Amino acid sequence: MTVEEFEAFYEQAVARLTGQLYVMLGDLHEAQDVVQEAFVKGWSRRRQLDRDGQPEAWIRTVAWRLAVSRWRFRRRTSDAWDRAGAPPPVEGPGPEYVVLIDALRDLPAQQRRSVTLHYLCDLSVEQIAGETGQSASTVKTHLVRGRVALADRLRPRNVEEDPGA
Repeated sequence: MTVEEFEAFYEQAVARLTGQLYVMLGDLHEAQDVVQEAFVKGWSRRRQLDRDGQPEAWIRTVAWRLAVSRWRFRRRTSDAWDRAGAPPPVEGPGPEYVVLIDALRDLPAQQRRSVTLHYLCDLSVEQIAGETGQSASTVKTHLVRGRVALADRLRPRNVEEDPGA
């Protein structure tokens, strides 16, 4: 089957096959997905499809098998979740976490990236420089400025500072 013949076959058969799989599966989106995937598989076997003489039957069979394979995968996944039980409840972020994220968002992008890589990813200055393409001194500058900015943003506002201290 030439490229042109396969394209013509696709144009005349895709709607019919999608309709047939829709009736079999009861899910239009799933039918569209498996028919498209079956045509992709058929593309690489178009010479074989021509020899077999029943390309539509081949596409329909492959689409059906793909759907069954997806069902089995979903069922195994569901069974695994059922065996493992529901995940434990997770508390929402505390106010200190929300304040920290807001403070990080206020930093310029390069400072935020450097601070995150250093303090959350535990990378050295040299590793950050290698990953970001910046010099080590630039990374150090970003870290110092980021710490100063975070310290200012994270300082409790309700505590009065002693001017004599």
